[in-house]
Amino acid sequence: MRWNFHSKPNPSAVRHLMDVLHIDERVANLLVQRGITTYEEAKAFFRPTLNDLHNPYLMKDMEQAVFRIEQAMNNRENILVFGDYDVDGTTAVSLMASYLRSFYPYVATYIPDRYAEGYGISYQGIDFAEDNGMTLIIALDCGIKSIDHVNYAKAKGIDFIICDHHRPGDTLPDAVAVLDPKRDDCSYPYDELCGCGVGFKLIQALSERRGQTILDLIPYLDLVATAIAADIVPITGENRVLAKFGLQVINENPRPGIKALLTQVKKSELTITDVVFIIAPRINAAGRIQHGNAAVSLLTEMNLEQAVQFAADIEQHNKDRRELDKTITEEALRQIQDLNETERFTTVVYQEDWHKGVIGIVASRLTETYYRPTIVFTKSGDKLAASARSVKDFDLYEALEACSEHLIQFGGHKYAAGMTLYEENYPAFKAAFEEVVKKTIDPNLLIPEIAVDAEIQFSDITPKLMRLLKQFEPYGPGNMTPTFLAKNLYDTGYGKRIGSDESHLKLNLKQGTSETISAVGFGLGDKVTLIENRQKIDAVFCLDENEFNGSVTLQLRLKDLRNHHD
Repeated sequence: MRWNFHSKPNPSAVRHLMDVLHIDERVANLLVQRGITTYEEAKAFFRPTLNDLHNPYLMKDMEQAVFRIEQAMNNRENILVFGDYDVDGTTAVSLMASYLRSFYPYVATYIPDRYAEGYGISYQGIDFAEDNGMTLIIALDCGIKSIDHVNYAKAKGIDFIICDHHRPGDTLPDAVAVLDPKRDDCSYPYDELCGCGVGFKLIQALSERRGQTILDLIPYLDLVATAIAADIVPITGENRVLAKFGLQVINENPRPGIKALLTQVKKSELTITDVVFIIAPRINAAGRIQHGNAAVSLLTEMNLEQAVQFAADIEQHNKDRRELDKTITEEALRQIQDLNETERFTTVVYQEDWHKGVIGIVASRLTETYYRPTIVFTKSGDKLAASARSVKDFDLYEALEACSEHLIQFGGHKYAAGMTLYEENYPAFKAAFEEVVKKTIDPNLLIPEIAVDAEIQFSDITPKLMRLLKQFEPYGPGNMTPTFLAKNLYDTGYGKRIGSDESHLKLNLKQGTSETISAVGFGLGDKVTLIENRQKIDAVFCLDENEFNGSVTLQLRLKDLRNHHD
């Protein structure tokens, strides 16, 4: 594990913030590291408001999208809201459908079957629209590369509005409107929205035409915050505003579906991390194990009693998903060993009976063992389908582009992607991907990195610092939880391995004569020998709060430990 200190921020910018905000150097450093250098930027960061959201009509094709939806309503056309089966897609469909239905009845939803139809817009979905007399499809979190599908629909007299956030290809689909801030010809000020975020901009534009204000849209922000958290998009700029106010809705007045998912949660206030690990996997489980429709039913249900029933079914799916991903991960790790592929630059594995719904999770799990670009394939009909995950700072999408001659299709982001290929092309693709990564990756990127923001003394960890750091929330990519280094620590003698498999570590740490601070290190159980007999250690950690039986105490969430060397 590499410990890398952030480069020292500009001293004059730090000094300026210290003066205008009356804060200490440590907090000013953290702000400048996040690109915040002026009073105005700091104010927007610490006190975001819904007024900070951009005008939705700055997005290319927004006028056309709104006009076509209004036309559909005036003509009493049937509208189909279509979206992907993951969290971003199902929340986006739930958002769009529930907003439109609040004033227009002829709205149906469609989530493609992960197994029968695969990712993105499907011919089956278009046929469903035709069979049910639907003449407008609003596609969310997919569609940016669906040129043939849109042409197929057009020939049947069905129009498309596409709301996507994935990178476009060279040609855009021939839709009525293509809303995607990543379009080269789109000058929208923020291009890191998730699919549900783009959907939100469309309902924002529609609401303005209906004389509504942003306050009328607050009840939909729990869905947007869930999608932002699940899709691992940067929590900067507009996303940060949407996530912050969406979290408020989740904590204060969530829709019945989300409330039902949280019935077992004992925490008084949920963070973005809780959304990632509690809400998102359960919504995802529906699309992975059963069908994404179950997630939409849950998220659009207004009756709490019914929502609780839906949530109980989804909870079972989530348990099944956990079992599956554990089994498949073990099988994949065995395959890497059996094929003597532990020393490669990539992990590419395939087994025809692996469950398609969990291969993305398995790819993430494998990167925890072999830290390198990873692709997990399974059989899907007469083709192979895969999910891919990258490591920090390596552009997976570009690597796949360089191997695209072996693929039927692919799409995604820098760090996550999906693809399909013919089985006979699997060996050639596997070899090509290994070669491309070997040639292009900086070897340092194959060693996991912990980015350290600052060194800190235990005496510096005060209630005031904790209050200030709370205002940095919500955390996420682009605004990660600050990571600190503290040196010359020792355990008071109570340190031990914890967890059913003893893979975690629980410590009580002191620095010199400081107060004792409790610490937990998930996955660090093997490091227990470092703290025996009060050996001196250095630790990198985040500052956390542990809530137990209504009492909140300071806790260090350890990322790594090392022997201390003077």
